[in-house]
Amino acid sequence: MKNIFTLIVFIGNFCLAQNSSYIDSLKTSISKYSDAQQLQIINDVPYDKYVGDIKTSEKMFHYASDIAIKLNDSLALGDMCFKLSEIYSYKEKPKKRTAYALKAIKIYERLNNNVKAGVAYGQLGYNLKYSDVNTALDYMRKGIKLLESEENLTSIDPLYDNYGIIQALQKQYDSALFYNNKSLKIKKHLNDSLGLGFGYATIANVYSEVGKFDLAKAYIDSSFVIRRALHDNYGIAANYTHTADIYFNAKQYKTAIVNYDKSLKMAQENNYVALERYCYQMLSNAYVELEDYKRAYDFNTQFQTLKDSVINIETNEKVQQLKIEFETEKKEKEILSQRADLAEQELELNEKNTQLLGLGLLAVVLSLLGYLFYNQQRLKNRQLKKENELKDALLRIETQNRLQEQRLRISRDLHDNIGAQLTFIISSLDNLKYGFKLPEKLSEKLKNISEFTTTTIYELRDTIWAMNKNEITIEDLQLRISNFIEKANIAASQIKFQFNSNISNVEHFKLTSLQGMNVYRIIQEAINNAIKYSKAKHITIDFNYSDEQLKIQVIDDGKGFDIKTTQMNNGIYNMKKRAQEINGELVLLSQIDKGTTVVINI
Repeated sequence: MKNIFTLIVFIGNFCLAQNSSYIDSLKTSISKYSDAQQLQIINDVPYDKYVGDIKTSEKMFHYASDIAIKLNDSLALGDMCFKLSEIYSYKEKPKKRTAYALKAIKIYERLNNNVKAGVAYGQLGYNLKYSDVNTALDYMRKGIKLLESEENLTSIDPLYDNYGIIQALQKQYDSALFYNNKSLKIKKHLNDSLGLGFGYATIANVYSEVGKFDLAKAYIDSSFVIRRALHDNYGIAANYTHTADIYFNAKQYKTAIVNYDKSLKMAQENNYVALERYCYQMLSNAYVELEDYKRAYDFNTQFQTLKDSVINIETNEKVQQLKIEFETEKKEKEILSQRADLAEQELELNEKNTQLLGLGLLAVVLSLLGYLFYNQQRLKNRQLKKENELKDALLRIETQNRLQEQRLRISRDLHDNIGAQLTFIISSLDNLKYGFKLPEKLSEKLKNISEFTTTTIYELRDTIWAMNKNEITIEDLQLRISNFIEKANIAASQIKFQFNSNISNVEHFKLTSLQGMNVYRIIQEAINNAIKYSKAKHITIDFNYSDEQLKIQVIDDGKGFDIKTTQMNNGIYNMKKRAQEINGELVLLSQIDKGTTVVINI
């Protein structure tokens, strides 16, 4: 009767509002029924329906929770808490997600409902996969153990799938495929269409990670067919992301971008915050691979903004605190239970009035209490150690974030304030030159000031470039030097510049922002000296990397000079000092009429 009643309501929903969402229609149509009937209808809403409209579903499940409390229906209250934990998982609210999951588990365990407790343990573990993988695996194994003991295929099926996903994150691909295929077999046996869409997508991800792209595309296409037939909004959005990941791993970045864009649009429309954030991150990575750094920067900024607004240190600490409170409460219950058992044993021995057995029992009790105390103390010490390690890690992250924020703030101030003021000075000087008839000497003086200010702006931009980076790659440095050479070529058109490099894809060799800035300034000074003093016709800049050493040479074919007799200027002294600051070596080679070479070794 219950299923017939629910079916009638669902048909009524559809008739009431064809233009409204499934959940909106449901909320409108059930108000005329009793509290118990409303609670049953809401609890029977399919997963794909409430995930497809999480904003409305959140309000509806809170409403149903109030009804369950009013009716003293503990099982229904546990179900609502579990569904709310799923909603907050999609909304990227870790504190609420974990709190509702733990509340659901407590209710199910109190009711001795192993099936629902196992499902809740599995879901909680899966949600913790990125923040605490060891705890995640522990919870999921608890869930698997409970469900296997009940031989409940319907519930253990998705848990096998999610366990396989975590194995894939740990790069245990054979284990991941074992559990994913185990789950897929159950789905086919149960004719679970919704689950098959998820299962095919999961296996596609594993094949993508191991480079079997044809297999990955075949599985994701199968998933698309099922999820589109079911109108599974979240599943379709997620599949576009899976497809994009396959093309990204296959280095087909333009096709990957098309699919990330589709997923991003659906995530924004449906408030899938985690999916939206992931798309921003991967779009940034794809544009980096295509060397479109402007778009890469824009998407990375959106990723960081969304990341900072959702996940912060305070939230993570609260989630950890909830987990600790939950585990502590369970251990206290176990200890109390053990103490009650010991008290019963002691009472039985007292009734027998056997002194020898009483003394023996007392020894056993003391031993057990000592063992329990020892175990409790060891667990407490281990917990304190983990908490201290977590605090240290969070402190390091916070310090790094603050340093980066400070650096970005200073660079913005330099650009917005100092840069703007220098530009205003140049504009004012130009207005003076062209707006008034000035004496030649004063006009020349103003011209010199304008040129000096322009140079200062260029140097300010170089400094901002270095400050905005935690580290500078060889490609970054080469690109910056190429831009400088282009400007130098315009200023000294009589000189031919040549830039040579044997470096390609040296990803592991990176400089700090200080090192990168100093190397750039040394090269800049060497080129400027060659332009000003050498009367050279050719200037060559060579980048050479071998045996873990970077060697940079600035070579001109000018008039040269005698190093022993010529007094070195401040520019050369500054070059040597910059090289010393970054533990590098600067060598100056020159012969009269044979040119000059400046060598930097790092």
